[in-house]
Amino acid sequence: MNSRNVFFLLLLVSVQSFSQAPDHLIWSTNGQAYFTLSNGDIVRKEPGKSAEVKYVSVANLIPSGAVRPIEIKRFTFSAKQDLVLIQANTKKVWRYETIGDYYIYNLNSKSLQKLGKNMPPSSLQFAKISPNDNWVAYVSGHNIYAEEIKTGKQIQLTKDGSKYLINGTFDWAYEEEFFCRDGFRWSPDSKHIAYWQVNATGVKNYLMINNTDSSYPFAVPVEYPIAGEKPSPVKIGVVSLDNAQTKWIQTPDDAKWGSYIPRMEWVPNSEELILQHLNRKQNTSQLLLANVQNNKVSTIYKEQENTWIDIMPLWDNHYANGGWDWLADGKHFLWANESDGWRHFYIQSIDGGKPVCITPGNYDVMKTARVDFLHHQLYFYASPKNATEQYLYMVNWDTPGEPKLVSPESQKGSHDYILSPNGEFAFHSFSNINLAPVSEWVTLPKHEAIGETSVAKALSANKKDKNAPTFFTVTTSEGVTMDAWMVKPTNFDPNKKYPIVFYVYTEPWGQTAKNEYGTGYNFLYNGSMADDGYIYVSMDNRGTPVPKGRAWRKSAYQKIGEINIRDQALGAKEIFKLPFVDTSRVAVWGWSGGGSATLNLMFQYPDIYKTGISIAGVGSQLTYDNIYQERYMGLPQEDKSVFIKGSPNTYAKNLKGNLLYIHGTGDDNVHYQNAELLINELVKNGKQFSLMSYPNRTHSISEGEGTVPHLQALYTQYLRLHCPPGGR
Repeated sequence: MNSRNVFFLLLLVSVQSFSQAPDHLIWSTNGQAYFTLSNGDIVRKEPGKSAEVKYVSVANLIPSGAVRPIEIKRFTFSAKQDLVLIQANTKKVWRYETIGDYYIYNLNSKSLQKLGKNMPPSSLQFAKISPNDNWVAYVSGHNIYAEEIKTGKQIQLTKDGSKYLINGTFDWAYEEEFFCRDGFRWSPDSKHIAYWQVNATGVKNYLMINNTDSSYPFAVPVEYPIAGEKPSPVKIGVVSLDNAQTKWIQTPDDAKWGSYIPRMEWVPNSEELILQHLNRKQNTSQLLLANVQNNKVSTIYKEQENTWIDIMPLWDNHYANGGWDWLADGKHFLWANESDGWRHFYIQSIDGGKPVCITPGNYDVMKTARVDFLHHQLYFYASPKNATEQYLYMVNWDTPGEPKLVSPESQKGSHDYILSPNGEFAFHSFSNINLAPVSEWVTLPKHEAIGETSVAKALSANKKDKNAPTFFTVTTSEGVTMDAWMVKPTNFDPNKKYPIVFYVYTEPWGQTAKNEYGTGYNFLYNGSMADDGYIYVSMDNRGTPVPKGRAWRKSAYQKIGEINIRDQALGAKEIFKLPFVDTSRVAVWGWSGGGSATLNLMFQYPDIYKTGISIAGVGSQLTYDNIYQERYMGLPQEDKSVFIKGSPNTYAKNLKGNLLYIHGTGDDNVHYQNAELLINELVKNGKQFSLMSYPNRTHSISEGEGTVPHLQALYTQYLRLHCPPGGR
């Protein structure tokens, strides 16, 4: 459930002054310079230098008949970087602003050309220039179009698109859980386009009720397949620009259960496609090679798990919007698996040969940073010694062996990089739990700063904040050791006892114990928890996505709502052994997956947790979407009991403490149905609780004037009332 923690990060960024990379950083083809936005202009800069050259002036971005220039939301270049594709006037589709207007700016003729002139305003998605720079393709109204740049000639490549038959993009579930948004790919020779077609006609609607935006309430339908429902069938088509005819690839499917195709790209030869095919339970992954001429499909790699198989974007983000890490020969590529108990990268052949590991060792590859094809090097993130941190490593795949640490070992914390295509330069950002993000340009692989050594200087001058969290480990009575952090009260007196507040997430999509700035900050609390006299704590239980190996992460299979909850409760008992913890004042809170965990902790361990604030939590696992819930819990048709055992509603009858439940009625992710099902259980069992419903607010509960301040005030007042602050 990839959006579950997004709102925390967005709010955190909005209230903290974070050092960030340049907006819209796009590298030049030789990797010696980059392009970014500056006062509406697109400028060219060199790493580490302040001077900039105006590449596209905002004065040249005034459309015909307009008086004002367009405001650039995103931009990309053609292969020769003499055409600029600009997106503007964007609107949201579900979570992201993927729909809008597109323009082509020609650097040679200094001309601006609007694409899809006959289309409704702000109705184009995922526009991409063809590899030969002659065409642009885009999606509009669930159909795919190609437009010749020179003449403006438009070809409609698909004509059957609708709300339920989706060409070139995806339905809600694929977007939310597989990161699939951009659903078509140009062939390398620019003659064909391969695309997904999603048939959502069989998906039932969730009906959300809007009671406030008109005199009569109206239903807002969302096509949403819950656990136990068959996935939307997906086909891969290849359409020719010559005749606008589609050939369908004969991919495998399960007539009874259905299956998934989350990844598809062209092989560099323009004659074949490579596809990732997952079965319904997501524990068998096949990489398929499809010949686009004869539709012959063969399996070149197969991976099976007794739990689930993680999908590629977890550690290689560019796959979500197109990309495949091909080696120079076009016959080998990089792929990850956990066959030896750790997540590692392998060189895989399209001929189906045995994969070769290039990152061996007893550690996890956390994610990739850059594939340097010129020097045969993979830059990636890992932290073999400390699961709360993140460092850059490099390995040469010609000589697989122990990777080289690139980040300075003395800079303890979390490192992020934007690397140039040739691996020569990188924009380096660093933070830790006590140091706000600071950035610098460096050369690689020696990691030498260009100009001022900003990170080293900031670390040298940094003074530890007395209220900064401190890391520690908790080992439960069952021998499970978890990373944790704690913020102690200001002017802490070890002879007093203080209330303790646990922040939880606990599921496979959230790690809370990270050595990065912002950890330990509670954006919902008005004021300072430390100044007011609270102990604030968080722990990462088994099943969370920390780099501790496959066994740690996948121990939660069919046990979400059980093993994660037990780890948290037993961890709390160990922390209670500290003499300054007041066990009569114990609170827990979380959002989304953390909201579910809060409910389970309050209900399953009512003698431990006295106060809970649950936001947008799942009350019944049988109401959440099929891709997420079935990945981790299996199929309800095979074993429904595990869904029931993991659901908070099952244990609602045990509530003893003070519970505040908060939910947005317009939540299209964790639907408000969860709130009403929970309410029914609590009412049936005579349990008193507090409820706050925010009309038409989504999963982030951020829309509407005054919403966030109201939520913060509600949270703070409830916590202070039922878990009073201060030492005693």
